[in-house]
Amino acid sequence: MFGKLFSGLFGSGRTEKSSREGEAVEYNGYLIVPQCEDLGGQFRVSGWIRKLATEGSPAREHRFERSDVVPGRDACEELMVSKAQRMIDDSGDALFTDALSQ
Repeated sequence: MFGKLFSGLFGSGRTEKSSREGEAVEYNGYLIVPQCEDLGGQFRVSGWIRKLATEGSPAREHRFERSDVVPGRDACEELMVSKAQRMIDDSGDALFTDALSQ
């Protein structure tokens, strides 16, 4: 009885969440990389928005995580890409400022 209580409190016995990077999508000079988190049959919308290095500008990336959960990895990746595209359209390089990255 107490074993279950303590394992729940201290994290032992928890299953690892798995995620893998999906295929990157290029959009307006950015790379959108889905990395949907498998929550045991449901997938959380998450991934990366990256901008490659150019002369005078280092490579940058922004972690993209949402509370949205969908039942399939493919649907999750499609939703992540569409949300990231909207975010790029709305914010552009401002995604990489400290205020938005935290």
